[in-house]
Amino acid sequence: MDIFRSVHAVATASGDGEGTGAIDWAAVADAAKNVTDPGDLTLSTEDREGYATDVRDARQRLQSVGDVEFDLPEVVEVQNRHHWIDANIRTFKRVMRPIEERGRVPLPGVTRVVNTGTMAFMLSFLGKNVLGQYDPLLLAEGDADHGLYFVHPNIVAVAESLDVDFPRFRRWIAFHEVAHAAEFGAAPWLSGHLETRMQDGLNSLAHGEFDRRAFSDLDTAMTAVEGYAELLMDRAFDAEYADLREKLDARRSGGGPIARLARRLLGLGVKRRQYERGAKFFETVADERGVAAASVVWEKPEHLPTDEEIKNPWKWIARVDPESRL
Repeated sequence: MDIFRSVHAVATASGDGEGTGAIDWAAVADAAKNVTDPGDLTLSTEDREGYATDVRDARQRLQSVGDVEFDLPEVVEVQNRHHWIDANIRTFKRVMRPIEERGRVPLPGVTRVVNTGTMAFMLSFLGKNVLGQYDPLLLAEGDADHGLYFVHPNIVAVAESLDVDFPRFRRWIAFHEVAHAAEFGAAPWLSGHLETRMQDGLNSLAHGEFDRRAFSDLDTAMTAVEGYAELLMDRAFDAEYADLREKLDARRSGGGPIARLARRLLGLGVKRRQYERGAKFFETVADERGVAAASVVWEKPEHLPTDEEIKNPWKWIARVDPESRL
């Protein structure tokens, strides 16, 4: 890790970098990776076979338990931290494009440095903490395939810090990420639904406004996405996992003041709230009607729960009537 090179990359962010927008993305990549150890990506034959088996088994189990049909992405990668940063810079660039293209930036030189430093910090922090990711490639152009990523050095490090068996922990992470693949695979309309709300919200920010409805709809949809994945993973995982959940939750809420501040700035508290609200909603539906009934949510956009229905799952059950579909 080279902190000096990282600071230099941010400080020299200017029109000489990639484009002249609000963020120097080339400097973001350099700065984030300079302060982030890529981690060891030496995989034994057992490791490679383990990842492949976990993903394959997860797909079979999730299809059976959730009564959903889906294919795995063609892109399934075991990455180091730098690989993950590079992949997600592409994602952040897509998300920020409306603001960079249409936003009015005061003091562009100063703002570009600050934005570049902030984005580099965010990606570095996430790169050191993300375990796995299903990337639906929102706002991507063309027919790019979705991606499934596992950040091997982080999975190894967290398994060691939690004092849990690495293969068991790796398998649990695989089930969670493949559960997201199940959602987007079962609902071909989901990516477009999320993209529309994201674009509406970002366009409003680019014009100095805040589209509360767009962001509220996006939050509600993501609550369903996160909650269903939690339900499906928990019901499909083929071993005891209570200790994994307890230890990982304790880790997520702990850490020093910088880690807690970073989680707050990155909105990770919002993500955890989505997990909890969504999981409670789908657990109620599944307990009353079965997991397959909960999967009806992916038949069409109109079946997504509203915010009020997430608070009161019975309202969703009454509206969608999944019992008649079993």
